[in-house]
Amino acid sequence: MGTLAAAGTSSPPASSCSTTPALPPCARVIPVPILSDNFAYLVVDPQTGKAACVDPAEPAKVLAAAQREGIKLSTLLCTHKHWDHAGGNEEMVRMLPGLEVVTTKFEDIPAATIRLGDDDVYTLGSLSVRAIYTPCHTKGHVLFLVTPQDEADSPGTSPTAPVLFSGDTLFVGGCGRFFEGDGAQMVEALMGRVASLSPETLVYCGHEYTQSNLAFALSVEPENAALRAKIAVTTAALHSGQPTVPSTVGSELEINPFMRVGEAAVIKAAREKGGAAGEDPVSVMTALREMKNNFKG
Repeated sequence: MGTLAAAGTSSPPASSCSTTPALPPCARVIPVPILSDNFAYLVVDPQTGKAACVDPAEPAKVLAAAQREGIKLSTLLCTHKHWDHAGGNEEMVRMLPGLEVVTTKFEDIPAATIRLGDDDVYTLGSLSVRAIYTPCHTKGHVLFLVTPQDEADSPGTSPTAPVLFSGDTLFVGGCGRFFEGDGAQMVEALMGRVASLSPETLVYCGHEYTQSNLAFALSVEPENAALRAKIAVTTAALHSGQPTVPSTVGSELEINPFMRVGEAAVIKAAREKGGAAGEDPVSVMTALREMKNNFKG
């Protein structure tokens, strides 16, 4: 794994590890590397300056980054209960009294003040933050989809790209472990929910796992040209000290085996290498996750 960019630096170009997006992002997003391989994020509404942090498990680093960037935080977005995502919530509230902690209503989250159900929306300045319920990694995990508020009334009309904070459900080139769920739930999360989003949607995940994820993906689809190109870009990004986020939904549909469970090559690998019970998406997803759990490459 390569060296990550220093916490609090400006957001790298959205094309740092994906094809150049057709649209600019609807929000300013600043990755903040924390712990050993986690990402927290700062997200700023460009119209009003209202700002949130996402999964700030190391509050001191996140607040230092916000100070350097001149950002005043009003909101904390928390994707799920694991300590490396929710463990900084209480300290953040102590350090920033009045901070709104927006999170899932489906599991207990420290310091929560606003609990969202599936498709519930929180307003951040001129932006809408929609919770997308994706149980599997944990029983209450949510993704946060950020779009302009007027996009809700006229989908597809915004001149900017949506932004997705995917926590530990979707990674660049991979997905989270099924700690409290199963393959059927991950199929619904990735193929039912994420795949239905605009392909330009920028994906900001919870960990810097890209290098190992793409090595596994290559073992599944060695002839995938888009995947090989992604590996080259990833290697260059890490070598230059840049994070491998964001990806895009469109890119993940091309290179991520967990979002390609209907592809013949992925089905073949899952059956031959993973002992998949069948060719249906759930069988393939379940086999792929077990293969990844045991992958040594």
